[in-house]
Amino acid sequence: MNSKKIILITGASSGIGKHAAQTLVGLGHTVYVAARRLEKMDDLKNAGCIPLKMDITREEDAQAVVKTVIDEQGRIDVLFNNAGFGLMASMEETPIDDARYQFEVNLFGLARLTQLVLPCMREKRSGTIINTSSVGGKVFVPMGSWYNATKHALEAWSDCLRYELKPHNIDVVILEPGAIQTEFGDVMNEHLLKISGNGPYADLAHKLSKLQEKEYAGGGGSHPKVITRLIVKAINTSKPKTRYVAGKYAKSMLFVRKWTNDRFFERMLDSMLK
Repeated sequence: MNSKKIILITGASSGIGKHAAQTLVGLGHTVYVAARRLEKMDDLKNAGCIPLKMDITREEDAQAVVKTVIDEQGRIDVLFNNAGFGLMASMEETPIDDARYQFEVNLFGLARLTQLVLPCMREKRSGTIINTSSVGGKVFVPMGSWYNATKHALEAWSDCLRYELKPHNIDVVILEPGAIQTEFGDVMNEHLLKISGNGPYADLAHKLSKLQEKEYAGGGGSHPKVITRLIVKAINTSKPKTRYVAGKYAKSMLFVRKWTNDRFFERMLDSMLK
């Protein structure tokens, strides 16, 4: 199935979202890209995408974006819920308002946008919803309590949604990236050291920071194209997989977590953080 589709991508100002948008518009699809920073999507506009300003946590923004796409195109075939960020710090030291915001972006904003898109998809009896989870939706990382919690929740939310939408011929797909070359790691590290770099968890925070710098800096992660390939597959098939996994460490981490016990996994983390 390679027909032209109307696609809405959130979090398109960088990383996976930007690369996916560039690829999909190049394949002939009509691609709307949404993010808080319009200026960061000038290159996408030049490539043929249609940029829209949206803060995923603002109800009025979400409503305006969905209305614009449906008014102009009459439908939305693919919703790629990609907006999100990683909040890294000790659970104790993280301000609870920051934790709430992490959920607002990574889960509740995504969920509300999906609610707004679904009536159109149900009416057309077709559609694909793609949610960017993470390997962190199945495993945990020290200092990642709030981030991991959002991704664990997104996995379960997506599974429930997939079952509910099956009678309406709407697919729900989960992406589980590993380490990817984006600004994601820099954002995580900055917050990690700001919150936990000088307190009772400073030793662990600095060890984790060095590990993340090693994995994300200098091209340490996989190129976003490994995820884009999966998105193209999911869009072009009539029966997409429920989950797609790619990126550095993704498959190996999930394998270890599935087939070993908790203590073995924690010992592995200990060895990585030495």
